[in-house]
Amino acid sequence: EQLVESGGGLVQPGASLRLSCTASGFTFDDYAIAWFRRVAANEREGIACLSRGYGTKVYSHSVKGRFTLSSDNAKNTLYLQMNNLKSDDTGIYFCARTGGMGDCVLDPFYFDSWGQGTQVTVSS
Repeated sequence: EQLVESGGGLVQPGASLRLSCTASGFTFDDYAIAWFRRVAANEREGIACLSRGYGTKVYSHSVKGRFTLSSDNAKNTLYLQMNNLKSDDTGIYFCARTGGMGDCVLDPFYFDSWGQGTQVTVSS
């Protein structure tokens, strides 16, 4: 079972990026999948989550209206479209999976499988 993120990079403020999280060894339908970002040492902020089992899509206040989740069932991939990026969005972005079928709670405590992360840098 594995999660692999991609799509990070260096962009200017106001630009867009799309991150991908591809799962192998399990299907999204059985878990909640979330995006977290590390913006300070050892602090992971939950920013977006999808739970197909509960029909839930959740965003943090810091990204709501700018970031959008979507998924491709055939590719077992979750996407995070990030628009109007700001310097405060700079960080390492991780996707993570809950330990079992569950609803979305943007707290890393509930997630037991993590990808390696992808760096997003927003700078002029």
